Amino acid sequence: MPASIIDSKIFGDIFSDARMREVWSDENRTAKYLDIERALAKVQGELGIIPKHAAEEIVRNCELSQIDWVKLKAKTEAIGYPIIAVVNQINANCKDGLGEYCHWGATTQDITDTATILQIREGLALIESDLAEVSASLAALAKRHRDTPIIGRSNLQQATPITFGYKMASILAGIERHRERLTQMKPRVLVGEFGGASGTLSSLEKGAMETQAGLMRELGLGQPLISWHTVRDNIAEVGAFLGLVGGSLGKIAMDVKLLMQTEVAEVFEPFAPGRGSSSTMPQKRNPISCLYIHANVSVVRQHAAALMDAMVADHERSTGPWEIEWVVLPEAFCLLSGALKQAKFILSGLEVDAAQMRRNIDMTHGLVMSEAVMMGLGPYLGREYAHDLVYDLCRQALAEKRALIDILAAHPEITKHVNRAKLQEFCDPMNNLGQAGVMVDRVLASLR
Repeated sequence: MPASIIDSKIFGDIFSDARMREVWSDENRTAKYLDIERALAKVQGELGIIPKHAAEEIVRNCELSQIDWVKLKAKTEAIGYPIIAVVNQINANCKDGLGEYCHWGATTQDITDTATILQIREGLALIESDLAEVSASLAALAKRHRDTPIIGRSNLQQATPITFGYKMASILAGIERHRERLTQMKPRVLVGEFGGASGTLSSLEKGAMETQAGLMRELGLGQPLISWHTVRDNIAEVGAFLGLVGGSLGKIAMDVKLLMQTEVAEVFEPFAPGRGSSSTMPQKRNPISCLYIHANVSVVRQHAAALMDAMVADHERSTGPWEIEWVVLPEAFCLLSGALKQAKFILSGLEVDAAQMRRNIDMTHGLVMSEAVMMGLGPYLGREYAHDLVYDLCRQALAEKRALIDILAAHPEITKHVNRAKLQEFCDPMNNLGQAGVMVDRVLASLR
């Protein structure tokens, strides 16, 4: 019975995604082993390294439908690795002993690492698609709310007005950087492995590099410059990338959670009957998707660190760090896929209350415009003196529970320079959004 949250019949499609689980399943991993052994035999047959009729027989028998899973499990447990168990079954299914040419010159780690890269390629393709959807939803929100004012927040306190479009565009810019990172990362990461025992291909007297090149060409992977059995920066880079994407999704979840608070109530996750309700408090609307994103990406970041631990490998073939990847890489991909699924749900139907955003700007009766007032008075009073004066007047407005504009308009040092109408301009949030709209436009114009 499944014990992992990823494979849970109840939680699996909340914390993960069926497509990504398939990528990292036993079936798909074993299929990749067979794909590699098939491609290796084909290439070596064409090069004359093994008899062509042996290659054809091996190719015919590299089929997932022929795998005996009970035997595969038993032999893997006995040996410690599944590759020999797979090769044994291919060999047994081939006629006339021709299966003895299967796995010619390869080592277990060649097949395992290359299979992992093939799985990574499939997993990254799913992430790439999901990031494109997240980007599109953020872009739509940024465009729609380019000029919708919302209070900016610093240390959870009201700061100065921004726009909701600016808030979305700033996150969108980060997502676009992830998409760029992914494009740049692929040539480094999508490189196979075929090096033999210590990586030098000493087991092949002739055609070693031609076999390596042909195998990678057959699999659609890059050819390594040198074997990377115990130099694992490529896998660690994938983990770091997953962690970075998770961090951005966590940022989305954090902001939406805070904006959904009853006292704020500016945005909400998409509504669905009963979603986010409490067993005891009917009025509640909990940020369910945000909660799962937060949990998932926290674990993904820990797994990214574990993959960096796996880089500390001994000599030419390691004694344990390699297996760290077996444990955490599938889970990191599956958990990030779940977080991406939840983020797509949130952003595609995010409920935005622009009127409440404006009410929250106005709740301090103008105090959030103190910076604009200070800068407006600076040319007349000097910036530092204007800062100290406005600071004192803000304290007065709070103590007397009066609007800042009324306090300002009654102060003689101020009124001898600017009238109430000018002060009203200083205090209008729509006049103090800075370059928010310009920056939104720049981000939208940069989209791929």
